[in-house]
Amino acid sequence: MTVAMPVSVEQTALSASPQQFGRWRRLPTNAKVGAILLGIFVLIAVIGPLFAPYNPSYQNPSPALSMQAPSAAHWLGTTESGQDVFSQLLVGVRLTLELAFIVGVVATALSVIVGVSAAFLGGIWDELLSLLSNVFLVIPALPLLIVLLGFLPQRGQLATILVLSLTGWPWGARLIRAQTMAIRGRDFVAASRETGEKSWRIIAFEIIPNETGLIAASFVNTVLFAIGASVALAFIGVADLNSWSLGTILYWAQSQQALQLGAWWWFAPPGVLVALMGTALVLLNTGIDELGNPRLRDSSSASRIAGHRLLPTDPTPVLMAEAPRRSRLADFLHGFSRSSLADGTYQRSSEQQAGSRRAGDGWTGGEQR
Repeated sequence: MTVAMPVSVEQTALSASPQQFGRWRRLPTNAKVGAILLGIFVLIAVIGPLFAPYNPSYQNPSPALSMQAPSAAHWLGTTESGQDVFSQLLVGVRLTLELAFIVGVVATALSVIVGVSAAFLGGIWDELLSLLSNVFLVIPALPLLIVLLGFLPQRGQLATILVLSLTGWPWGARLIRAQTMAIRGRDFVAASRETGEKSWRIIAFEIIPNETGLIAASFVNTVLFAIGASVALAFIGVADLNSWSLGTILYWAQSQQALQLGAWWWFAPPGVLVALMGTALVLLNTGIDELGNPRLRDSSSASRIAGHRLLPTDPTPVLMAEAPRRSRLADFLHGFSRSSLADGTYQRSSEQQAGSRRAGDGWTGGEQR
């Protein structure tokens, strides 16, 4: 009778954790810092509104709570209407990140579809899709967003997402097209064609998996663009002002003259949060580029030898040992002795040359006689 050996699931789980920790240690420092910062903002977006101490839209009628500085009751002060700024920030971070991630997913999907299709199909499709990408790249993004949102009947979050998605895909499409042009001539793609694979299967299972790093970098760039554009549109009053976001907080702070009144707690915290979000995304994008580019990865592991920064691709240096320092008196005596020795050597060499000439003349004369 054959007895089946029991399968241990716990051992597999225990052995997987050190491997994941090793992958995290191999990540570049920029990617680690950016991922940690972005994770903190995602955590705030998920649980922040649940811990908001007040309703962000509640207007307190008490005049004493108008423009109140930060205190124990209101950690980041209040607005002119008595609204709690800290509660507005906890709610605003969620809406800003939610809009940015949705725009990033939609715009990245459009860029992948357009870029891969243009490069893989070629011919007239490549010309048409490249022309469409160039047209969207030439048109200024922010004026186009203002015009489109101004003509739309509703200024909700859906309209902002659609407009940002339609204007945020061309950059990634151009990069993915260039990468696909380099991949489509590889041997594994030619082998898939020879075996009779369909075009959509080659694109989905052969080309796109080899562009994961580039697609991730395009997604991060699009999210960064969406955060900046959404905050700018809300700040000038074009986006939806009925829901709380970081741009909406800055709009009401600017319209109520918080800067002139010295209410720094109203406009400084949302501005700092927007800057930190941008920093986290930039660091994460730089880390992704460094992880996928061997040259950038080698440059981060450069070492210093004798004060010189050397890359792994540089030739092996040959460094001279530094001579010990001497005092000024020792340098003077050493130079004087060298000059005296040189003079004596020159004098002896001159006498030897003169003697050799006389000996040569005498020998020559005796030969002639």
